[in-house]
Amino acid sequence: MAMDGFSVRVLPKLDSSVGHTFFQPSKRINEGQDVTEFLASKAYVDIMTFLLQLNRSMYPTKLPDGRVQSWPLNSDAVEFSAPVRQLQQLLSKLEAILEEAPPDTGPRRFGNVSFRKWHQLVESRASSLLEECLSADLLRTPSTADPSGPTAEVELLAYFLGSWGSPQRLDYGTGHELSFLAFLAGIWKLHGFPQNSAGVEERAIVLGVIQPYLELVRSIIKKYTLEPAGSHGVWGLDDHSFIPYIFGSAQLAPAISELENVPEEGSLADAPPPNGVAKANIVERERGTNLYFSAIGFIYDVKRGPFWEHSPMLYDISGIQAGWAKINKGMIKMYNAEVLSKFPVVQHFPFGSLFSWDRDPTAPVSAATVHTTTTQKRPNDTSHPPMPPAAGGTRAPRATAKGPELPDTSRLPPGAMAPTRAPWARSQPTGPAPTGDYSGPAPTRAPWAK
Repeated sequence: MAMDGFSVRVLPKLDSSVGHTFFQPSKRINEGQDVTEFLASKAYVDIMTFLLQLNRSMYPTKLPDGRVQSWPLNSDAVEFSAPVRQLQQLLSKLEAILEEAPPDTGPRRFGNVSFRKWHQLVESRASSLLEECLSADLLRTPSTADPSGPTAEVELLAYFLGSWGSPQRLDYGTGHELSFLAFLAGIWKLHGFPQNSAGVEERAIVLGVIQPYLELVRSIIKKYTLEPAGSHGVWGLDDHSFIPYIFGSAQLAPAISELENVPEEGSLADAPPPNGVAKANIVERERGTNLYFSAIGFIYDVKRGPFWEHSPMLYDISGIQAGWAKINKGMIKMYNAEVLSKFPVVQHFPFGSLFSWDRDPTAPVSAATVHTTTTQKRPNDTSHPPMPPAAGGTRAPRATAKGPELPDTSRLPPGAMAPTRAPWARSQPTGPAPTGDYSGPAPTRAPWAK
């Protein structure tokens, strides 16, 4: 897909003509300053490229005859390839193992200890599960330098096992979600998905694998009452997940053609209004077709009380008047700031050959900041560093003859990280001011919408 010498950038796959060596992924982020190195690494570039690639695929499509094709959950217009169906089978097997580890009925203060049994069962069977559900050629891709050394399976296993929460802490959070994203991106890099037209396989991955993964995780969270991992408390976006808000807002944004950049504002003609998240009847109506509302629906399932009180950031975002594309743009910025740039979230992410700790040659030199060096939760302060002006929004990643360029929102300077409260809205929904357990002044309006 090209236009005037430009092409939409996708996550590059391993070049079979060039030697490659796999090795056991290891922990590299040991202190806050290491996050700055991560943000300049090849792994960071690959993760953001894959995320934006998937995100673009979920935007409604302008068809040649003038019609608009949207991509709701359970869409008949999306066909699942054999690898996607194999991953669905893998998720089904994991769900079946839940029956072997019923919740403990004894008294407890935090998560249910039976989660450790489930996780142990998954870990003990992980290799055989992957071998049953993924291509043998993919898993056994050898290291060219040492054919008897580690294969691709060693690296994929690390991200697969990191996708299901912590059996030690009995928690689940966005770091585990990130690990599953890396698991899928690793399969992509290993040529594990078929070569289709731009967006076709990406949509199948989101709708056919990521959404079922999120549903399985929600079942696990409810079954074992898992704690939020690295939660910001009441001021976090969501206790456990982030990516459904990215892909779900893209589903409701204006339609684009193959050669258009993603828009910076606006909504699909028949999209529900953003403030519908605070209305239970709208959430119930939309949760079966949209990832964003599906995530909101889970919040309704597990929390009680006014939405503005238990989910003030999402409530703040619901007042945005510029549409779902604006929300999508802000969510990507926020993911960069609140997930990929936070030590408590990324500290457990392992680095191997598929996701390399090596510095990306295009990375700017950045100084460490309080946002990347802190290893504790921030106090509820109201002093927020200013966000840098966007240089073109969330355009699809581009590549030129001079080499690839990252999308404008993919590498925000560590010195300009967004605050914990939604940093990209300026419209406040009507209704009572949130109180919750926040001891500071009334929350600032989400400062990323005009």
